[in-house]
Amino acid sequence: MPVVVKPEAPGDERGALLAYLEAQRGGIRRALHGLTEEQARSVPSASALSLAGVLKHIAVGERGWLRRLRADGEEYDFAGSVAEWEDSFKPGEGQTVAVLLDLYEQVARETDAAVRAIGSVDETFDSPKVPWDEGGKRSWRWALLHLIEETARHAGHADVIRESIDGKGAFDLVFETGAMPEPDWAAFGQEPLK
Repeated sequence: MPVVVKPEAPGDERGALLAYLEAQRGGIRRALHGLTEEQARSVPSASALSLAGVLKHIAVGERGWLRRLRADGEEYDFAGSVAEWEDSFKPGEGQTVAVLLDLYEQVARETDAAVRAIGSVDETFDSPKVPWDEGGKRSWRWALLHLIEETARHAGHADVIRESIDGKGAFDLVFETGAMPEPDWAAFGQEPLK
């Protein structure tokens, strides 16, 4: 969970996929809510990543997938892609949380627009051969499911890092940011979730 994704309009598969992707993007953004730059760049857990690093990495990763989806037969620059990936884990000096959030928002808008512009999520693209995958024809649906998977993985990672900073869990941040109203737990005989 921790936010409820509204059901799509009947037959709007791409709307459902984009809604789930956006829910996971929100988890990453919320993990940074209310933190100072110093906290966002800190490495408080066993992970080598900071929250700012997770944010930069996921924005760069989604942008890379969008490039692959739009490549239209262009030769894949594996070495350049690896260098970009390696650089994606540490924000540069001028890459503040605000700058990275703006980048992530821009990438999200571009991805959403590209998905809305295709005729169907059944349309295909050529996924390049890489050491861990043979590549080949893939559908846009496959790519969106992959983006959801990767974003969810990193949103969970961001949850752990955030909890290591100040003890705030995903539900705390969902309610604090207004992403979802806090339920009347007493009506269900429950204590509030953390």
